[in-house]
Amino acid sequence: MTNNKFLSSNKVSIIGAPFNGGQPQAGVEKGPLRLVEYGLANQLQEMGYSVEYEANEDLDKLKPAEDPVVQNLKNPKYVSNVTRHLATQIEERAKRGDFVLTLGGDHSVALATVSGVFAAYPDACLLWIDAHADINTPEATDSGNVHGCPLSFLTGLSTDHPDFAWVKPVLATNRLAYIGLRDADDFEKKILKEHNITAFSMHHVDKWGIGQCVEKALAAINPNGDRPIHLSFDVDALDPSVAPSTGTPVRGGLTFREGHYICEAVAETGNLVAADIMECNPDLEDDEAAMLTIQVGCSLSRCALGETLL
Repeated sequence: MTNNKFLSSNKVSIIGAPFNGGQPQAGVEKGPLRLVEYGLANQLQEMGYSVEYEANEDLDKLKPAEDPVVQNLKNPKYVSNVTRHLATQIEERAKRGDFVLTLGGDHSVALATVSGVFAAYPDACLLWIDAHADINTPEATDSGNVHGCPLSFLTGLSTDHPDFAWVKPVLATNRLAYIGLRDADDFEKKILKEHNITAFSMHHVDKWGIGQCVEKALAAINPNGDRPIHLSFDVDALDPSVAPSTGTPVRGGLTFREGHYICEAVAETGNLVAADIMECNPDLEDDEAAMLTIQVGCSLSRCALGETLL
């Protein structure tokens, strides 16, 4: 366990987000339960935490009878219903002083996690670990999948989609940093440059090493070290040899140790109040690949909560 500057208890609230509506691949909704079945809650208890688990196995009830494409986005009502529902849970747990660990599920769930966490901690900052920038606007997205768009809503770059009017622009672009990018769209590259968003691609990881990338990212979004930190980790940030069972793998990613170092270093600050582990899809690849991916999801979670090598 780490000494945390913001949390008032040693409780971890695990929020299951078994949801696949933000992208086309079935199976990612099974990720949260597989992580818990592998023993994640027990592992955290062994680390000294009190653990509460909300499975949210009934999210299907929020699926509308009809959900046509609106402003280029697929399943907008379903994504909106689910993320709004989860945001309320996350906000409640965060305001209670719990560490909120959200297990996805696809990365559209970040609409819920960031909305909920930032409602409790308005001055928080966000470290986004991902192969993709996920900041497409509805107008710019080629796929229409909401998991590629959450940050455009959360930063206020997208404000006029009727189904996501509830999403407040809680995230200032100077409090967002990326590590692990290697598959950003041209539009997203333009957005990152125009808004001077701190972003470290795999080129920067190769050039400076993961230690300096994390240090520079945190210095940019938390210059005085006094802001709560929310870590959102898409396992496709890792190289597919490390986390093969994910929906949009891109080779040339973070190594096992680089991914874990990020979690360790952020935990070490004492400022981490919430973490997301997203896009584990146990239905993709074979059973061995699925197990590797679930194992890494659990170990990233433990490191974010203070597990160290020594």
